[in-house]
Amino acid sequence: MIDLDFKKTGGLLPAIVQDYKSGDVLMLAYMNAAAWENTLKTGKATFYSRSRDSLWVKGETSGHTQQVREIRIDCDRDTVLLKVDQIGGAACHKGYKSCFFTTVENGSETVTEEKIFDPDEVYKK
Repeated sequence: MIDLDFKKTGGLLPAIVQDYKSGDVLMLAYMNAAAWENTLKTGKATFYSRSRDSLWVKGETSGHTQQVREIRIDCDRDTVLLKVDQIGGAACHKGYKSCFFTTVENGSETVTEEKIFDPDEVYKK
C-alpha cells in the first residue's frame, strides 16, 4: 500500500493534472483517501468534490475522461501529480531536480530520477 499524508492537510491532498504528451497542466483538484484508492484501482482520475461532498470521476458526466498514464507523488507525500491522456479534447530538498521523483504503477512506487546532491551532505543532518 502506498501511504500518503492525508492527516497533515485535513484529509484532502492537492492533485495536479498534467497532459501526458504535451506536459500542459490541465487542472488542479483534490483527493481524499477514497479518491486516491479509486484512481489506483481503476486508472481513471478520481477526485473529491468539495462542493458536492462526494467522489467525482473526471468525465463521468461529460465523457471527457482522464486516463491515468503515470502517477507521481511529491517528496513530502502530500501532493499528487497525475499525467493523463485527456479523452475529448534541483529544487527538491531531498536532492532531486523535481519533487515529483516517485512514480506509482501497479501498486508500487519507483524513484525515477537520479539525485543531484546528497541532502545529508548539503543540510548536514
